[in-house]
Amino acid sequence: MSGRVRTATVNEPADGAPAPLAPRARLLPSLAAVYRAQLSRARVARIPLLFVATFQSVGIMILMRGVVDGGDEARAVVAGSSVLVVAFVALNLLAQYFGQLRASGGLDHYATLPVPPAAVVLGAAGAYASFTVPGTAVTAVTGSVLFQLPLTHLWVLVAVIPLSGAALAGLGAALGLLAPRQELATLLGQLGMSAALLLGVLPADRLPGPIAYARDLLPSTYGVEALARTFDARPDWLVVAFDLAVCAAVGVCSLAVATWAYRRAAVR
Repeated sequence: MSGRVRTATVNEPADGAPAPLAPRARLLPSLAAVYRAQLSRARVARIPLLFVATFQSVGIMILMRGVVDGGDEARAVVAGSSVLVVAFVALNLLAQYFGQLRASGGLDHYATLPVPPAAVVLGAAGAYASFTVPGTAVTAVTGSVLFQLPLTHLWVLVAVIPLSGAALAGLGAALGLLAPRQELATLLGQLGMSAALLLGVLPADRLPGPIAYARDLLPSTYGVEALARTFDARPDWLVVAFDLAVCAAVGVCSLAVATWAYRRAAVR
């Protein structure tokens, strides 16, 4: 031992104070990291549930085939059943996931990570919404063949799936984070999916007046309307674009509410 006093280095302040923390990660890299982690974590567990969601939607269309011949009613059934797959995964399962995460203390893990809260919410929502792509496409093609609807404009699913998924995933995350108990989060997710089933699959002109107004408040309604209009021989693309724009605006609002709910739940 030389006995000489060790001088402080750049990373070791001379006054003994702890070294400053590294800067917080940026939003986009954090979002990509959370998305990949959620996608790999949920891949094995969610694939069987995605099969159930697809089978459920196809079964509903088969049942409705006995009472619906064609026309606007058939378009509503096919479009509503297709978006129902999104509601099952992005709304129902995400509400259950965040409810379980809050009840088990898993939010504490995310709160210690140097990532923005929006990255956690958007990454989880994007991963869950991604699982709906194959089921929604299969349901839309099957329904079109079953009700003899044209397949020409099904490419609009490229816009309908992410926009409806964002709106419903934000709603599902908010329900899971704001619910005081895990069981209540599960119940709210189930009720939300049931609302998407009843208000989305059934034709709008068959619904009573007050329930028809409630249909306009459901985020998935505008995705259903946009998809249903594309089954026309000559779709009104301006109206389709308007429905998609409303769906996008609702998605931004619901994800913002979910981010606020995450911050609120993480500090408690």
